[in-house]
Amino acid sequence: MESNINYRYSFKSIFAQSLALAGPCFIQTGIGIEITCSTIIIGALASDKSKNGLPPLTDEQASWFGSLLFLFTPLGSALSSLTLGHFGHKTCMIITNLPFIVSQIMFFYANSVETLYACSMLMGISVGYSGGPSSAYIGEVCEPKLRGALMSATNVFYFVGSLLFTLIYAITLEWRLTVLIGMSIPIVTIAILFMTPQSPMWLLTKGEPLKAQQTLGKLRGWPSHETGSSKEFREMIAYTSTTMVHEDDDTETGATSSWGQLLRPEVYRPFRLLMVYIFFANLLSGIQYGPYLVAVFTEFGAPINVEFTLAFSVFLSTIGGIMTIFLISKLGKRFLTLSTLLICSICYILIGLIGVYWTNSKPITSWLVLILFLTTTFMSSLGIMPIAWVLLTEIFPMKSRNITCSAGGAMGYLISFFMIKYYLELSNFVNFYNTFTLFGISGLFGTVYFYFYLPETENKTLQEISEFFK
Repeated sequence: MESNINYRYSFKSIFAQSLALAGPCFIQTGIGIEITCSTIIIGALASDKSKNGLPPLTDEQASWFGSLLFLFTPLGSALSSLTLGHFGHKTCMIITNLPFIVSQIMFFYANSVETLYACSMLMGISVGYSGGPSSAYIGEVCEPKLRGALMSATNVFYFVGSLLFTLIYAITLEWRLTVLIGMSIPIVTIAILFMTPQSPMWLLTKGEPLKAQQTLGKLRGWPSHETGSSKEFREMIAYTSTTMVHEDDDTETGATSSWGQLLRPEVYRPFRLLMVYIFFANLLSGIQYGPYLVAVFTEFGAPINVEFTLAFSVFLSTIGGIMTIFLISKLGKRFLTLSTLLICSICYILIGLIGVYWTNSKPITSWLVLILFLTTTFMSSLGIMPIAWVLLTEIFPMKSRNITCSAGGAMGYLISFFMIKYYLELSNFVNFYNTFTLFGISGLFGTVYFYFYLPETENKTLQEISEFFK
């Protein structure tokens, strides 16, 4: 069913919504830095055995350091879900930057592996805490026709953060100086968030309809009453009122919190779909290779500068993310998912087969597997990776969105933890190149699954999407 929603807002409306998302954009920049930290530091310690007071990490230490961030995101998400309803999106987005700042300070003075572990844990809490507030905020403040594009634009800043961080390290070759410079991002984020408006929907649930209407007017560029703002506000009141009535009914029947909503079909069905989506998105975007990219590029054997190749791979991700902004409304999330997942799967299978069976032309194959890997980096950032987080913001009904956004983000990062933690063991067991073949074949099964079960959500209202899963 196509949405008939078209509020006819002006360019001023688009600008106002984009401006409101400046805070979430900088949060994504910080997340890009946090997740790239382990890649930079593991690679730096492996190639620099004397400086900075830390020895190279063993495989076991590297696997823990690279994965602990993802293990502790559920804790951050749990804290977020407990505080989001009370403090609101804006305050929670400010709070998420505090453990980030502390971790960067600790990195700068780190003189033991245990300190690196502690920093990774703090960053995990920060990343997990940010997921629910920022995702729910974006889903609630954007109009339907812009939601996908603006969410994709926000996701681009994740790659921008990674790109800046890798470039700074490629230039300085000092990981401590790199994290010190990176600490400026959460400080700027806090300053921006103090000027960010609250979500109109959240204000309505707190009994502040006048403030909610004024905020919606600002987010829509102060349109006249003849345009869509007043109509959208009436629909927003009806939507939140229906939600609150359902919550009252749930209270009478014993489901006294958002957790009780998880048993409803319109909640657990999209949650199941999201978990499958994140699994394949992580697997075929190479999340398991992330902390070990320096070693991966070295294993490929091409005569390259590893540090700048790392930065170039992030640059490709950034370009892919930017292209998603313009393609998502034209091609839809379903087409982008199926096409990019299929291409990544084929590239992974080719890398595995070339690495195992075509070993007599090393100069050619070294460049070929590197190009194929960089192709998957670009294609995954063009489709499956950003779309996973767009779906997180829109496929859940409002009455459970806070808890499901937090839980969905947490489970996604938990999947990443297991992939990263046990990747080295899998690689040692089946051989480095065979991991690509295994992941690529798995991706083909994922493509078939999404062909049958992934609906198109582009240009649909949140209510229409919720109705689909009932």
